[in-house]
Amino acid sequence: MRFHARVGVLPHEREHPQPIEVDVTAWRTRTGPTNRAAILDYRDVYAVVARAVAHEPELLEQIGDLVSADLIHAHDVERVRVAVRKPQVMLQGPLGYAEVVIERQR
Repeated sequence: MRFHARVGVLPHEREHPQPIEVDVTAWRTRTGPTNRAAILDYRDVYAVVARAVAHEPELLEQIGDLVSADLIHAHDVERVRVAVRKPQVMLQGPLGYAEVVIERQR
């Protein structure tokens, strides 16, 4: 998922929105591919991530924590992995992106 958000601790990061990418992997233990209760609707996952990004936290870790906690507690997920990337990080040398990964389980 891709968003633009004010994420970071530096003044320019708080002033100008930057691209943020979020990958979510979720595990549920309910069985049966036709069991609607076993399905996690990706629209719900997108809404969870969008809410976390909208909070405009300072750290990528905070986005990952918000998303993982919401999915575990409110969406009946057993385990979740949330990767949050900032592809346009200003450093003195080349860098593809900064990324943090949060893994949580019930």
